[in-house]
Amino acid sequence: MKMIPIASSSSGNCIVISDGKTNILIDCGISGKAAKAGLDAIGIDPASVCAILVTHEHSDHIKGVGIFSRKFKVPVYANARTWSAMGYSLGPLAAEHTCFFVNGESFHIGSIEISAFSIPHDAADPVGFNLWDEKGTKFTHATDIGHMDEALAWHLKGSEGVILESNHDIEMLKNGPYHYLLKKRILSDHGHLSNASAACLAYELVESGTKRITLAHLSCENNTPEIARRTTVEYLEQNGVRIGEDIELMVAPKMIV
Repeated sequence: MKMIPIASSSSGNCIVISDGKTNILIDCGISGKAAKAGLDAIGIDPASVCAILVTHEHSDHIKGVGIFSRKFKVPVYANARTWSAMGYSLGPLAAEHTCFFVNGESFHIGSIEISAFSIPHDAADPVGFNLWDEKGTKFTHATDIGHMDEALAWHLKGSEGVILESNHDIEMLKNGPYHYLLKKRILSDHGHLSNASAACLAYELVESGTKRITLAHLSCENNTPEIARRTTVEYLEQNGVRIGEDIELMVAPKMIV
């Protein structure tokens, strides 16, 4: 199974999950046109997308959900509190395209099994996703995480591949142009995961058998791909992990096209 970010940043997020049989989007926080262009760029027909999974209701995750659903007749999946929080933001959707899941209960979309787990973020009922292919191999999407604890880390460990938030460099954020209250929100336990925290978690994931990590949801103002990657590489190498041998480490692009 492949997890391909076609957009990932503080300004818009859209991740493609594909096992060659079933194609799913996790979020569509970019325009419908940009989502189509991203799918075209990686050789996936937008009309072949089976579902959009929504992590939470913030605009950088749902901006293009309604447009994409209507244009390509794609069902949208979210939990009940997220549906309530999205309200009319998505525009009118066909009843058969309004689908609910319950956190912790697994369900199937095509050949992929899915289970949502709660994450700490300042939204109604935000989630990450565990996904399993037909061989039972586990993959995980986990962004917009205010902090990591053992219970949450349990959902990520044992995954073959992980999309992991590495949102900000703490010093860049503290010294940057954001208002004090926004800085406080990002640094809070329901804000976003820093590069340093992502690096520590990446080591735990490698120890649990993870082979591929993609650092994602980078802040456009308080991070760079180079800083995010270097922070994780340095921490892993200090702990004896060989980049390119023990782990394949990537950074998701802000936009693939």
